[in-house]
Formats: sequence, structure tokens, C-alpha cells
Amino acid sequence: MAHLAHHDPLTGLANRAALAAHLATTLERAKATHASFAVFSIDLDHFKEANDVFGHAAGDDLLCTISRRLQTAAPEAFIARMGGDEFTVVLAMDDRSASAKDVADRLFESAAGKFEIRGQHISIGVSIGAAIYPKDGENAAALMANADAALYRAKADGRRMVQFFDPEMDKRLRERYALQRDLRSAVAHGELVLHYQPQARMDGEIFGFEALARWHHPKHGLISPNAFVSLAEQDGTIVEIGEWTLRQACRDAASWPSPLQIAVNLSPVQFRFGDLVGLVHSILYETGLAPGRLELEITEGVLIRDRATALSVLRRLKALGVRVSMDDFGTGYASLSSLQAFPFDKIKIDRSFVSGVGSNVQSAAIVRTILSLGNALALPVIAEGVETEDERAFLMKEGCPEIQGYLVGRPHPIALYKNVTNGISPGSAFAEPKDTTAPQALGVTR
Repeated sequence: MAHLAHHDPLTGLANRAALAAHLATTLERAKATHASFAVFSIDLDHFKEANDVFGHAAGDDLLCTISRRLQTAAPEAFIARMGGDEFTVVLAMDDRSASAKDVADRLFESAAGKFEIRGQHISIGVSIGAAIYPKDGENAAALMANADAALYRAKADGRRMVQFFDPEMDKRLRERYALQRDLRSAVAHGELVLHYQPQARMDGEIFGFEALARWHHPKHGLISPNAFVSLAEQDGTIVEIGEWTLRQACRDAASWPSPLQIAVNLSPVQFRFGDLVGLVHSILYETGLAPGRLELEITEGVLIRDRATALSVLRRLKALGVRVSMDDFGTGYASLSSLQAFPFDKIKIDRSFVSGVGSNVQSAAIVRTILSLGNALALPVIAEGVETEDERAFLMKEGCPEIQGYLVGRPHPIALYKNVTNGISPGSAFAEPKDTTAPQALGVTR
């Protein structure tokens, strides 16, 4: 019983209670001897998705394997499992010990990589944040908080890296919380706007638009989705933002010529809260938009959590007459199984495969495979993130029927595409309207 009180039952590592006691002892010793020590916060990247795809038993085995690797990489350190896929490492340092950076690099190399678990190959990344006593904090709470702040920075910068705390991170964390607080009232204050990015066939005809939300922050100006969607998903605000986006996009599209289509992204969070099918039905009725003109874009993340419920919702959405496409195809664990489970209406090739596709052999092979798959399943395919004529030429040669990206047109207020939406002309994918007065959005636009 005493062992269980201080150890994680799955991995055998120390638990939170043991970590708290160890930190208290380490702090007392460090203060008495004027020594230094490091605290590392470790988080496995996308572990939850891997756990859902490969099963909880495989996920447990993976956690045990990584725990053993961490112990081997840093036998001199105290290692605790905080729960889920989070670990904390405490490393005492003296003149004879390895530097905190050397140990962090060893921990990183040990936990990241490819694993064979129960006959399945699982690839996992890792992010690490580090704080050093006493410069980054003089008590356990401050050190843990600052190691977490460094971990957040590592994840925000693209994951799969080690970050050491600096005071600017604390400032950025406070700014993030302030932005999240402001976001909760953005819809009520009328601060959200929609920009539209055209989608075109290879002959240059614009056949539709994707609606992309922008946030007119009273202090920071125009903010792109990349800078606020993750914040909105964390606290559930995305449900309200998603409803506003869908309603406004359908209202706008209802005034366009009937051939023009509108595509709207759905967050996985929207599937877990509220009556999504009822919402779509009521918005279509309210705006008068024909269901067949609405395309709902989802990522495979929607199907990973509570797959049965998600599939039921998707089938009911299709029963309304709307179309459903798989966004960011090829970037996750279960793209192929998702296609098998649900009759999608379209595949969107992720921009990461399209960028430089004419000169990147691996990207070219992946794009060809996706196009071949689309043909075999009689599924239309659209490539997103097309920015150069070389990329368009490659896609045209390989038989990709539709494209979206800066070469076609950047996201703009719909008024800039009035010749298309007013039915004056079909629009040219390669004659983008100029808006010299539009402010640049904070963050990367799609």
C-alpha cells in the first residue's frame, strides 16, 4: 500500500505525491548548499490520437516503454508520471553532472521516435519544457509553472523540441490568457468577420468559396484562425464561433448565383456539444440556402473520438442533402480507415504535400497516390495550398480537377469577389482582385 501511495500503478514511476515530496527535499538541499537543479515537463505529441487509433492497451504499453526509456536515458534523475502522457523529471546538478541541456536532449531522443507495440508501428513525438533553480523560480510552484510555460512554447512553436524557460514566456502566457478571455465575448461584440478563399477548376473557373473566420480584435487588429481557433477549442468557445460562422456563411452564399458552393470547416468539438444536425437544418431553413450548395469540411480527428457517434452525426448531415469532405487528407493516423467508414463527397489534399510538389519526390508520390485513390473511389479531389504555377502544372498533369490556394486567390472579404458572386462573370482563378486597403491578419492565413 505504501508503494502504491507514491508510485504510478501503470508504469511504476513516481506519482504526483512522490514528486511533491522529492521537490521539497531537493529545494531544501539546494538552498542549504547553493546548488542548482532542473525541472523538465515532458508531453507526448498527439498521444491521444494514437491511443484512440491503436487502442488503449497499445497506448498503455507505449507509456510503459517510454517510461523505461526515460529511466535509461537519465538514471541520475527523479522521474514521475503526472497522468495521461505527461511526465516530470527533476535533475540535481553539480560540477560533475551533465548539463541540463545534455540531459534534456537525452530525454528527447529516448522518448521520441518509432515504436513497435503489439505488432503495430507507432510514431510519437515529444515536447519538453525546462526551468532551472534558482533563476527560473525559487519554489516548487514557480518552477513547475515555468517548466509548463516552456513546454507550451515548445508546442506552440511546432512541437518535437526542447525549450528552456525565459521571462518572455511568462509574458506571452499572460497575453494568451488575456486573448482567450477576450475571445469569449468576440461573437457578442460583433468582432468576427468572414473572409472567403476561392476554389477553382483547372480551367480557371471559380466554382465556390471556403469561409474563413477572422477576428477584429479592438486592440490587436485582424487576427487569423491559426492564432485563435486552438484557444477557442480549449474552452468550448469554438461551438459559438462555429455556429456564427456557419450561419453567416450560409446567409452570404444564399445571395450568390446558385452554382456557387460554400465550404465551412467544422471543429471536432462541435460534434461533442449540442445538436449539430439540428443546427445545420435550422440554418439552412433560416437562410434559404439549398443543402447541396453547402460543403462541411472535417478532419479525421472528428472520427477518432467516439467514432460511432461521429459517424451517426455525419450520416444524418448527409441525409439533409449537404456534402461532407475530408480536410487535410493524409496528415493523420486513420485517413484510409475514415474513407472506408464513411462515404465522403470529396478529399482535400493537405497543403504540406502540395508545397513544392513538382520538385519533391516524396510529396509527388503521395499526391499521385491520393489522386489515384480518389479516382478508384469516384471521389473528387481538391488540392489546397497551391501557390505557384509549377505546383498547378504538376497537379493538372496528374489529373487533379480542383485547386485552392494563393495562386487561385487569398482570403478576402466577399465584396472583392463581387464579379463572381453577382453573376457578372464566372471568375478567373488567376486574376485575383487587389485590396490595397485591407489590413494584414495577425497570424498565418490559409
